[in-house]
Amino acid sequence: MRGLLLEELERGYFTNMKEIFGAMSGYQKDYNWLITDYECNCYPSKEISENGKYAFLDGKQLTKIIENNEIQFIWGVFTGFKKEYKLEEILTEPLPYADGNAQLWSKNIKIQNSLADIEIISWDSSLLMVLAKEGRVIENFAEKFPKCRDLAEYNSNNH
Repeated sequence: MRGLLLEELERGYFTNMKEIFGAMSGYQKDYNWLITDYECNCYPSKEISENGKYAFLDGKQLTKIIENNEIQFIWGVFTGFKKEYKLEEILTEPLPYADGNAQLWSKNIKIQNSLADIEIISWDSSLLMVLAKEGRVIENFAEKFPKCRDLAEYNSNNH
């Protein structure tokens, strides 16, 4: 498990998912995404509604929504699952959350849902955390955002 902390994006605000998905080189489309604990500047689709407890979208569908709208996720947890997992299986575990989650600041980083491969967390418009089981995810983000920090190291030194 590896994780990164990003405190600066090119477009100047967190979390512009166009920029984040751009760093994923299209492989976000290979996953189903559970979006939880989210607050946005706008809610452009019925799939990501203002009063929703969660959204569950195919990666292609989510990418299309993101590409067609300028959405800032002030808070939010994007959890990526291989397509073989059904929503019913995923929901057997608690919904991932950001605000008030002390585990995010632990030196023993882990994705909140054990079935997931990727977790992207927007923290109060001020930083972004990326956790992944696969090295290519972290490597792509580190290449795209060279000022990022290793999350486990950051947590060990600061919390």
